[in-house]
Amino acid sequence: MAADIYYPGQGTLAEEKYLEGEAEGSAKGMARGKAEALLIFLEQRQIPIPDTARDRISACTDLDTLDRWLAQALTVAHADDLFAHAPDHQE
Repeated sequence: MAADIYYPGQGTLAEEKYLEGEAEGSAKGMARGKAEALLIFLEQRQIPIPDTARDRISACTDLDTLDRWLAQALTVAHADDLFAHAPDHQE
């Protein structure tokens, strides 16, 4: 009687779903970290952050958008200025 032996990388459905979940969790963690860094950076610059802006930043899961906002945070005078030229893609 041969025992079934599992080797990683066999491409089973369970393995694919596990890896998808792991990648999704990693992306969510990265987005959360960038959003928190952005809020801290604005606070350190003593830029007031209205609740609507804080909520929008915290809810954003798009890494490209968060990167753009982080870059803009160097020069904006108001937190809402981050959203002035938002592209059409989801935040």
